[in-house]
Amino acid sequence: MIKKYTYGTPFSTESVTEPFAASEGMPEFGVIHLQEGFSFTYKLRDEDVVYGLGEANRGINKRGYQYISNNSDNPHHHEDVYSLYAAHNFIIVSGEQTFGLYFDYPSTLTFDVGYTRSDELHIFCERADLDLYVITGENPYDITKQFRKMIGRSYIAPKFAFGFGQSRWGYKTPEDFVTVAEKYRENHIPIDMVYMDIDYMDNYKDFTVNEEFRDFPQYVENLKKDHIRLVPIIDAGVKIEDGYDVYEEGVEKNYFCKRQDGSDFVAAVWPGYTHFPDVLNPDARKWFGEKYKRLTDAGIEGFWNDMNEPAIFFTPEGVKDVKKAMKAFIDKEETVQDVWAIGAQVTGLANNAEDYASMYHNVDGKMVRHDQVHNLFGYNMTRAAGEGLREISPDKRCLLFSRSSYIGMHRYGGIWTGDNKSWWSHILLNLKMLPSLNMCGFLYTGADLGGFGCNTTRDLLLRWLALGVFTPLMRDHSCENTREQECYQFEHMEDFRHIIGVRYRLIPYIYSEYMKAALTDDMMFKPLAFEYPEDRMAVNVEDQLMLGNEIMIAPVYTQNAIGRYVYLPEAMMLVRFCPDGKIEQTEMPKGHHFVEVPLNEVILFIRQGKCIPLVDAAECVDEIDMDSLQMIGYENSTYQLYDDDGYTRAYDLEKSTVWLKKEENK
Repeated sequence: MIKKYTYGTPFSTESVTEPFAASEGMPEFGVIHLQEGFSFTYKLRDEDVVYGLGEANRGINKRGYQYISNNSDNPHHHEDVYSLYAAHNFIIVSGEQTFGLYFDYPSTLTFDVGYTRSDELHIFCERADLDLYVITGENPYDITKQFRKMIGRSYIAPKFAFGFGQSRWGYKTPEDFVTVAEKYRENHIPIDMVYMDIDYMDNYKDFTVNEEFRDFPQYVENLKKDHIRLVPIIDAGVKIEDGYDVYEEGVEKNYFCKRQDGSDFVAAVWPGYTHFPDVLNPDARKWFGEKYKRLTDAGIEGFWNDMNEPAIFFTPEGVKDVKKAMKAFIDKEETVQDVWAIGAQVTGLANNAEDYASMYHNVDGKMVRHDQVHNLFGYNMTRAAGEGLREISPDKRCLLFSRSSYIGMHRYGGIWTGDNKSWWSHILLNLKMLPSLNMCGFLYTGADLGGFGCNTTRDLLLRWLALGVFTPLMRDHSCENTREQECYQFEHMEDFRHIIGVRYRLIPYIYSEYMKAALTDDMMFKPLAFEYPEDRMAVNVEDQLMLGNEIMIAPVYTQNAIGRYVYLPEAMMLVRFCPDGKIEQTEMPKGHHFVEVPLNEVILFIRQGKCIPLVDAAECVDEIDMDSLQMIGYENSTYQLYDDDGYTRAYDLEKSTVWLKKEENK
């Protein structure tokens, strides 16, 4: 059951697609105070588990820390970070009382989950203008499915997007991208996409390519002939430059965010000074979305939207204040405090709260201050792209994902989890985010495999790829001035070829589970507790996940480990993908086991009485041979396989499903 409670005058985020009339009175769970903003408190019991919050730091169980929904451009994802790139304000309290809460509030919202007081859940924000949805059900899984239904169907990616992709900030010239493609093909390491970071553009101007590409449509087509698709980045800031038609048209039509005095808001990002498209204005959103056609006309079939928190490096006003402070600093005898203060003022130029408060949107003719709707920008930029691409190609799916998001954006695109590091702890963080993201509707998701910042190592990349084998978005991405981490850069390339090859063997299963989850408002990745709620050990497992309805994954995420301990909540079949191409299957009883996992192997566990489909390895999705399909797992079990053309929007669960059986071994 879902009940909606409305406080004050909420801003319409359009994150919920089903209509709900507001209920009278107060919710049956917790205590609400409206004297100073909005405050919700609930007494936590010792056994209560708190799930949700989508892309958030720390664990699957969110107890014991504080999380702040305030979309932030912060590449340093230490354990003490409160805010990441997204705001996903959905949680479930599971215990003696089990219920879900969705706070539809587009500005800063704090979730104190047993942080200030270990026995108290406290959720609060500055203004009491929000919709609160309270969801009750049989268990957390049931509540999640109710929530998923009320926020609308998840974005569906084209099938090629389930292949492997290579990216790096630093590919600049046409030769750079061709070299990557050729190296993968020469070494027979499977690949389907090469990503284009900011340097492909003409001076970082959106919807342009630099002059070195010349005949860009032919360039795109030549790579596509080899089954490799280019996926360019689009940033939020539009460069201020006379003669740049996107800039001039946006100014002429008043499609950019404003200052309070009505002038166009100015902030610096990669191109220098820019304007931000006012994507909360439907007319401006439509205009910006139409611009993607410039690249789709060149043959592009996928995009990733970035810097859309929106990130701000500095503003003219901020620089003016720093210069003034610098002059005063130069003319005095400095103290330790003075030096610290001037340093803080300089570093504080980026993503400054005062700048966000001085930026305005035009919403139905009313000026709305950006900081009051800050968390909606990335959502609506990707909505602009999603709606534009549907207009451009009504029947064709396009790959689309974003860095910043809010619940509701899941209908238009996926997300990647941003600028992580080449740290072992970030493999585990990647794993823990997956079910929480699925709870909030984000199915097409993944992390930068190998880590974006810092220098990766061969063993770290192999272990992370062995997790990435299972995530819908499987992309190796790194930062300029870090170690090059394309798979062909390391010794014994055959190990990388094998692990990525396992991904392609599993694509029929991964794609099938993704599509079934999307079409039935379900989850692809689940905590063990969602399937084994009565198993106390399963409820407390944080480093294993259920994937679909048939398998459990348990990746290795520790340096120099020869394997790991695994908890089986029931008897399961251990499946080992060996580097010589063989598949070993061993039934293991319920309980704790130490499982050895060499660096060049991938393992998974098939649930009792289940089976999954496999195909022969291929070097691209287009060349997967479904005639090579075989079933592995338990004898006399069946599997519901969903498969379609992978490109059109003609989804039909019934017509595209067949039942397969794992026959008894003779």
